[in-house]
Amino acid sequence: MSVTTQLRLLLWKNFTYRRRQTLQLLAEIVWPLFIFFILISVRLNYPPYEQHECHFPNKAMPSAGTLPWLQGILCNANNPCFRHPTPGESPGIVGNFNDSIISRLFSDAKKILLYSQNDKNLEGFKELAQALQVLQSSRSGMACETQPSLCGDELRSGLAMQFDFV
Repeated sequence: MSVTTQLRLLLWKNFTYRRRQTLQLLAEIVWPLFIFFILISVRLNYPPYEQHECHFPNKAMPSAGTLPWLQGILCNANNPCFRHPTPGESPGIVGNFNDSIISRLFSDAKKILLYSQNDKNLEGFKELAQALQVLQSSRSGMACETQPSLCGDELRSGLAMQFDFV
């Protein structure tokens, strides 16, 4: 069979099916017209108003890194619309979050961590730890006698027994 014959037979079959199902045919024609008239009435009752060009702040993708991605989500949660292009719309610029709270927090943490690596004040703690070790080793070599300070049948507390030197 040729293509035209198949198409003609298919259209004939569809036409006879639709002619037998009149209620379904009416529903298939009236329903789209009803929705179309609703759209026309909404358009006529609420005419469009002119709005300025809208520029949204850039949001980094996860491939740009975790920090820029989280800054894009947190700093632009309300999704504001600006009349003029935002600083991050230029190609190659990942973020315009240099003054954000998260960016300042990470820069401060970076300064503190890098400063603590170069800080010489920790050497005092090392000297203190060494002095405590020397004191402990010298104390363990000496045996100290404690004077009995309990009267009669008083009992020692657990803390006093823990720090008993003999």
